Amino acid sequence: MYQAAGNKSFFTEGKRIESVLRILPAKLRERILEEGLDFKKLQEIRLRTGHCLLLKYDGQERKLWKSVPDRITLDEINETVQYAANYSLYAYEQEMRQGYLTIEGGHRIGMAGQAIIDGKQIRNLRYISSVNIRIAHEVPGCGDKVLPFLVQDGDVLNTLIIAPPGCGKTTLLRDVIRQISNGSSVLEGRNVGVVDERSEIGGSYLGILQNDLGIRTDLLDACPKAEGMLMLIRSMGPQVIAVDEIGSMEEIEILKYAMCCGCRMIATVHGASWQEIRGKPMFQEFFTQRLFQRYLVLRHMKQPGLIEGIYDEQGENVC
Repeated sequence: MYQAAGNKSFFTEGKRIESVLRILPAKLRERILEEGLDFKKLQEIRLRTGHCLLLKYDGQERKLWKSVPDRITLDEINETVQYAANYSLYAYEQEMRQGYLTIEGGHRIGMAGQAIIDGKQIRNLRYISSVNIRIAHEVPGCGDKVLPFLVQDGDVLNTLIIAPPGCGKTTLLRDVIRQISNGSSVLEGRNVGVVDERSEIGGSYLGILQNDLGIRTDLLDACPKAEGMLMLIRSMGPQVIAVDEIGSMEEIEILKYAMCCGCRMIATVHGASWQEIRGKPMFQEFFTQRLFQRYLVLRHMKQPGLIEGIYDEQGENVC
């Protein structure tokens, strides 16, 4: 579904955390509220059957544990999953086979349990025993310092953002998209096409965009990245295409095709360093042909979004 990003109905921080708290059973919700947290610093909520409630808060693990009754029960896990899926797990089967689903506000609900296998592929999950709620945050302005390094001679450079999970790469990508779309002191606004396969970038819920991606952004929500990039090129004429977490050869081939069509690319990938990505066979062509002109590496520190380095196509640090 196409969603024009200039159509504002964005979450406040309070509304954003409400969408997380309401999928939790009452006892767990009350236990979290007792802590008096600054929810802007809450990054993850982890539930594991038979263990205490764990939070990742301001970069640190926090145990919510008083006594044996505070251990998470299987019923509480099941209740959380049912709430997240609006009591229709079948409708979320496509997402759940990848181990997660996304709720209102762009929060990702990761799950672990017994995999149901069909041939060599995972068809679904059952007997879910662990849940990891990753809290999505908007941080307007977090791209201010990096954007000048992603622009040259008034144009956007093909950029790959590299980071381990939980380092804020989607948050940074979201703000870079917004600034490229709106325009800034270093760049006139561009038409941006976003393929949001997991509804995390725009946080779309029932077709309504929750996050600010700028006035010139067209969002293709809940669509596989490879097919979505082709659809945007054919129908929307984007000057810049943005995608999160590329990882298949099909997606990489379409990225190369988009670049050949004159589109600039902003993408993210899981990785610990420029050197690690450089060593992966599927990315070899990007390096040998110097298709990406910037590699932005985030580091795993207490605060998400910290920059380890920004590198050019030759691996030289430019910042």
